[in-house]
Amino acid sequence: MSSKAAAIFQSLRRRTAVVLAILGLWVMASAGATMPDGRPTPTGLEVPRWISLKSSHVRARQGPGLDYPILWEYRAAGLPVQVIAETTEWRKICDPDGAVAWIHRTVSSGRRYVFNTTAQEVPIRSGRSETASVRARLSPRALVLLDECEEGWCKVRARRLEGWVAQRAVFGTQERALCNANRPAGTGRN
Repeated sequence: MSSKAAAIFQSLRRRTAVVLAILGLWVMASAGATMPDGRPTPTGLEVPRWISLKSSHVRARQGPGLDYPILWEYRAAGLPVQVIAETTEWRKICDPDGAVAWIHRTVSSGRRYVFNTTAQEVPIRSGRSETASVRARLSPRALVLLDECEEGWCKVRARRLEGWVAQRAVFGTQERALCNANRPAGTGRN
């Protein structure tokens, strides 16, 4: 083997080792994700976690399958819901009303939104402070894109507007499970 071919082979071997190491770390990290009952999650993602509805016509079912009855239909694309359990194809969710239902994975998105569940407007501020100027107001029952949360404040976006809302003022940012995963679907809806 020529020295050039040997160098290429050595470079490929190093790159393969790096890719395998990264893949191994990803597998080990995802292996730690568990559902509330201690079983590993089928997706390898944490439960609870936040997702949003992709469509304005999402059927909520009583169980994880098409043979289960439809309980209701969500009509708000972008609505944040919390995954509290999952199968490979289905997500058991908790919605803003505290209701539990199953939705198919294809009608959900990892894109994050927050939702104003209150009857009052929520100020969108220029900075992470109660004294920062108000850039806009999030209307009751309105949605806005979520970028990140830090130190009790969440950076949100709507068209060209960017600003900060108090994390406690919106639905879709809580870290703890909001509904009990053992609760049957169809319960808790207001």
